[in-house]
Amino acid sequence: PRDHAAHPDFRIEWWYVTANLRTSDGEELGAQWTLFRSALQPGKRGGWADPQIWLGHAAVTTANRHYVAERLARGGVGQAGVEAEPFDAWIDNWQMEAVTSELADPLDKIDLNAKGDGFQYQLRLTAKGPLVLQGEKGFSVKSAAGQASFYYSQPFYEVRGTVILDGRSREVNGRAWLDREWSSQPLASNQTGWDWFSLHLATGEKVMAFRLRDDRQGYVSANWVSADGTTAAIDPADVQLSPLRTASVNGRAIPVEWNLKIPSRSLDINTT
Repeated sequence: PRDHAAHPDFRIEWWYVTANLRTSDGEELGAQWTLFRSALQPGKRGGWADPQIWLGHAAVTTANRHYVAERLARGGVGQAGVEAEPFDAWIDNWQMEAVTSELADPLDKIDLNAKGDGFQYQLRLTAKGPLVLQGEKGFSVKSAAGQASFYYSQPFYEVRGTVILDGRSREVNGRAWLDREWSSQPLASNQTGWDWFSLHLATGEKVMAFRLRDDRQGYVSANWVSADGTTAAIDPADVQLSPLRTASVNGRAIPVEWNLKIPSRSLDINTT
């Protein structure tokens, strides 16, 4: 459980939740909550001398709109931080916290909330499976040169709660995925972006796959998670990621639909 908390001697880390939600009348929504920590230098100190910078990002996506908000904070003054037991992660009035300290793991049941211009949500996430180590027992390599992070996930959350959009409240349920990573290594100098997928399959299985783009074929890593939490690494050569459609965002072409193939697992899907 101590790894749920901050690692101030490392350069960067994050607590990252993505949720696929459905309202009582069948509308599909996406929700996202992320807390980043970035160190100006290792360690922590009290007050404004603390070298830790915190960034919060929250969003709700509908079929036609993307609601988004950000928060920026300095460590050492109580404005943002993460504690392990009882688990609590916060920035301003956004919070992800354990519901009770009596569970086997603090992340087994958490409450999540955020608020921004035109949107607000309060969600309860209940884990129905174990934490999952990504990469080699939690050591996730990110480049051929050896850049890496420590990386684990909780991909088995069931979600219930409330989403408010433009003053209208909606009861929701669905599934969510939490990622935890920390590292002191920036990406390799020739890496220009990161395409990352976390997939809930109808069988109860999960798929994590990413490609770090570079000036060649990119660096690919993927993990197949069985419904009971057992993991199996996927040969990078067996992962095919193909953008199908783009949208213009601030003058840049951003992929908004992909085809993902893993032939060894008979997986061939489009994700939008």
